[in-house]
Amino acid sequence: MDKPLKILMLNYEFPPIGGGGGQAHLNLLKEYGKNTGLTIDVLTSSTGHRNKVEQFSQNITIHKVAIRKKSLHYWRKTEVLQWLWKADAQLKKLLAENSYDLAHAFFGFPTGWLTYRHRNQLPYILSLRGSDVPGANPRLTLEYKLLGPLFQKIWKNAQLLIANSSGLAQRAKRFAPSLNYEVIPNGIDTNRFTAADSKPASKPFKLLAVGRLSQVKRFDLAIRAVYLARRRNIDAELTIAGKGNLSAQLKQLSAELTMDRYIRFVDWVEPEAMPALYRDHHAFILTSISEGMNNAMLEAMASGLPIISTPCEGTEELLAGNGYIVSPATAESIANTLAKITADSAQFFEMGTLSRKKAEAFSWANAADQYLKIYHSVAH
Repeated sequence: MDKPLKILMLNYEFPPIGGGGGQAHLNLLKEYGKNTGLTIDVLTSSTGHRNKVEQFSQNITIHKVAIRKKSLHYWRKTEVLQWLWKADAQLKKLLAENSYDLAHAFFGFPTGWLTYRHRNQLPYILSLRGSDVPGANPRLTLEYKLLGPLFQKIWKNAQLLIANSSGLAQRAKRFAPSLNYEVIPNGIDTNRFTAADSKPASKPFKLLAVGRLSQVKRFDLAIRAVYLARRRNIDAELTIAGKGNLSAQLKQLSAELTMDRYIRFVDWVEPEAMPALYRDHHAFILTSISEGMNNAMLEAMASGLPIISTPCEGTEELLAGNGYIVSPATAESIANTLAKITADSAQFFEMGTLSRKKAEAFSWANAADQYLKIYHSVAH
């Protein structure tokens, strides 16, 4: 019988702050809340002026460091530095008051920096999520160059590095080829996200894009693709669900293309309303430069939607007959794909069915079990 474990988890963003990495952490905690053999303290952030302590479940306590954030979905450099300073003080307090078996950091940076600083007190593992791995993100080019040597030190001192997709592991391997990487994919709640009973490829053909409105997501490609498709008499519309620093710029582009009638921006959708949003659309589109494994794509698949994606990490594990990987990643190529998917009803139905079937192979319970085995291995 495995011994009880006490684990310290760290994540600089946690819902409602942040995106996929925080959502993945939340879903793992839901699984671990059922496990009486685990006691978990989580160190993360919150908006406001005061630190908070919340009881997530009987065995999980969340310690939230107050950060005066301007946006829930965009981190300014000053906010990252503020979190590192405040979280380090809280971390020292937690380490002094508790005896942990290991630390689990989500994101190699900035979160991993804290576990690296206290490596002599506590062994740690790192979950690599996407933007924390040097690669194609244009907003972080300078940071990758300046912080690369520090990333190497943080990674090398970890007991284990875990990527959420094979593609992300390959990107990490290019950055630090001497290290080994495990892969634990994201999961999906297939009871919460379900396919509509019947959804013909009717007009208008409704596309859905979900994510932070940031440079790496390239939502402008999706907007331009729908513009080109409509010029070819393809009755397509696009809903963009998300918030971010490029919101005004993307809305301006839609207006300049006179696409306001066909491009809908949904700044914020309550989590309870997301399943219905997916079911109300025909297909899901991802135009990212890079990803780890896209949570929204898994949600769309579980909702029975065909997928249109540009090439990026985490897609090979998810796409096989249930959608298109569009290359080159241009608005013209995406418009061509829209023409294909709207012209063949039989293929549309088949892709949606395959999406649901593939999603059923991914579960948070399975991901939690894989992490749990690692915890016991590291803690001996």
